[in-house]
Amino acid sequence: MTNAPLPKDRDPMDQDQFLTILSREDALARFEAALFPRPVPGERRKLADALGGTLAQDIVAPIDVPPFDRSNVDGFAVRSADLVSAGEARPVRVKLNEEVIACGTAPTRPVLSGTATSIATGGPLPRGADAVVMVEHTQPVGARAIEIRRAASPGQFVSYAGSDIARGEALLRSGTVIGSREIGMCAACGIAEVVVARRPRVAVISTGDELVQPGRPLAPAEIYDTNGAIVAAAVNENGGEANFLGAVADDEQKLEAAMRNALETCDMLVLSGGTSKGAGDLSHRIIARLGKPGIVAHGVALKPGKPLCLAVCDGKPVVILPGFPTSAMFTFHDMIVPVLRRMAGLPPRSDAKVMAKVPVRIGSELGRTEFVMVSLVDGTDGLIAYPSGKGSGAITSFAQADGFLKIDALADQMPAGTEAEVTLFTPHVRVPDLVIVGSHCTGLDLVTAGLAHAGIMVRSIAVGSLGGLAAAKRGECDFAPIHLFDERTGTYNVPFLGEGLELVPGWRRMQGIVFRRGDARFAGLDAQGAVRAALADPSCIMVNRNQGAGTRILIDRLVSEARPDGYWNQPKSHNAVAAAIAQHRADWGMTIAPVAHEAGLGFIPLAEEHYDFALVTARKNRPAVQAFLRALASEESRTALERAGFRKA
Repeated sequence: MTNAPLPKDRDPMDQDQFLTILSREDALARFEAALFPRPVPGERRKLADALGGTLAQDIVAPIDVPPFDRSNVDGFAVRSADLVSAGEARPVRVKLNEEVIACGTAPTRPVLSGTATSIATGGPLPRGADAVVMVEHTQPVGARAIEIRRAASPGQFVSYAGSDIARGEALLRSGTVIGSREIGMCAACGIAEVVVARRPRVAVISTGDELVQPGRPLAPAEIYDTNGAIVAAAVNENGGEANFLGAVADDEQKLEAAMRNALETCDMLVLSGGTSKGAGDLSHRIIARLGKPGIVAHGVALKPGKPLCLAVCDGKPVVILPGFPTSAMFTFHDMIVPVLRRMAGLPPRSDAKVMAKVPVRIGSELGRTEFVMVSLVDGTDGLIAYPSGKGSGAITSFAQADGFLKIDALADQMPAGTEAEVTLFTPHVRVPDLVIVGSHCTGLDLVTAGLAHAGIMVRSIAVGSLGGLAAAKRGECDFAPIHLFDERTGTYNVPFLGEGLELVPGWRRMQGIVFRRGDARFAGLDAQGAVRAALADPSCIMVNRNQGAGTRILIDRLVSEARPDGYWNQPKSHNAVAAAIAQHRADWGMTIAPVAHEAGLGFIPLAEEHYDFALVTARKNRPAVQAFLRALASEESRTALERAGFRKA
């Protein structure tokens, strides 16, 4: 991802346009026609030590990924409430703040009502904003204002902090064989791994001022360079020798020098970032100076992967992948691997396919063939394909998926219940032995650790308490973790169970109001008093939780009919709430005590909630289910939960 400061003589509203958008088939045909026939090099090398090796111990995420709320598009950070009436016939005019948020730039000004801030793809969301509108949906009005022609929903084009990986989450278990996806997960958390292989020499360069190499500390608004590590590993997995040349800042002279050096010493060059519409994206403009014929395809009708750029410079392929990890890796495997394997003299990759039912509706964008990453589980009548739902900026969308399904360019959705063909990432898929769908809690990792070490494959899919109950009623999981309070009976969880479900007590976790230590507005107050104080201060911004979450039900009971500033900012995890407050984008919210304490925040207890499990009775006697029940009741789990700040039921 790359967005350098704009040159002084460039208008921030100007955008380079993609070349003609090609179909996947036309783009690949042009690329191969410019490269082949060519001799196949015969030199071979061994893979690096990590690739193909086995982990000796569990790896736990040391940070939230992403570490801050960030924009998924080039556009403007806004308050969605300002745009409720926006439309093509009734555009809404907002004033532009002087600040321009690029990747690697920490915001310094809040977005107030009636204003917007220019923001680049991957830029940190400023205080007050709860959505991003694409630059294509705006029109400049004078020097410091724009008109917006579409309404924005809260969270639109925003990836929340910790929405991909939560700090303290178990990333990889001991005994895992390391491939490119596993290396990418480690790199996203700053855990350094190096993979080397040798066939065709492939130079790999990351671009962006915001990138930090794994192993170094992060400064505000910086992220770890995931793509450099994951692309290099994928090259090695597919017959090439990766030569990672590091991350190059958004400086045209430095980037051109690095690209020229790479083409002098290697057979192929792969970059990530620098191929979108942003005025700071440089890579594709440099290619024209590097050799003939140059760019053969720039813009492919794929989702993810539209910004892909393919070029050939004096007989050497040059590829610019999209900046977000899932987009980069999907386009690499779909479009680049066939060329790389052919250059290495390897046969084409053979993709295994299975049929599976999609349990939920998947919306899609007309005009682009969309590929959706899915995880497979056993259902009552066959395989179930759950979409990852984390977006193209999420490394785990690719790393934890079993495969992908395709939505045709002429369709705007895939209806719930569709039988779809899933292309597998590996020749054979092992469906999990135990499936847990519902509310996520880091305590789950503590209970399931022993199962994973015993060879039981566990898959946990976080969809919220209500989503988990729906999945359990459809027979798509073994357990649905829930924490739902029933106001009528004053009890947790039991009133929400339906026929065929039974309650398994889990543990207790304290929910409460979280704020920055030293904030005098909350000093000495109980939870109800803290909320009253926050509601009485218009400058006190809250951070909410998503619909369907048990925590959201508690919040709505506290605020009643009030809709304070920040109410529509609705991240999907406790970690994202804590990150918003710690980074001064919000002042208060609700989370659980272990997350608040880990983030160094103030915490006012409200209620000890019941985090329990809805068990599908028909699956009760399955060996993996019985193993989970034994683990849940064990003294080891009790001790581990209490040490982490939970209380066993």
